[in-house]
Amino acid sequence: MDSSKGSHMKNLLSQLVGTPAGAFAVLSLAALLEVSGDACFQSGLYQATGATRGLWFLAGAVVLATYGVFVNLPQWDFGKLLGIYVVLFFVFAQIVAKVRFHQSPSTPILVGGGFIVAGGLVMTFWKG
Repeated sequence: MDSSKGSHMKNLLSQLVGTPAGAFAVLSLAALLEVSGDACFQSGLYQATGATRGLWFLAGAVVLATYGVFVNLPQWDFGKLLGIYVVLFFVFAQIVAKVRFHQSPSTPILVGGGFIVAGGLVMTFWKG
């Protein structure tokens, strides 16, 4: 990516995260990228052998690197948005666990997830 394209992407993402809906969209995509990269590594470690294992690891590295650039490119107060990000990460992790690995959340995961969602909402919406 040349610097003018990188600068354009940075400006675009910075404008996008300036709105609540835009920030939610960017955080959603970031959480999905992070969960997907982790899932690639898990697939490589536990469900593949040989060259396929290496391809899963490569895919995981590319997806996680993309996540790292994507989440850090916009200028925003990520700490302020951490609550909703953790909620989104939890939700996407449960979806990927179910769809990719056929793992259903247990009762403790659902209860704990409820606390994660409640905490994320407090961190996001409590003005103080």
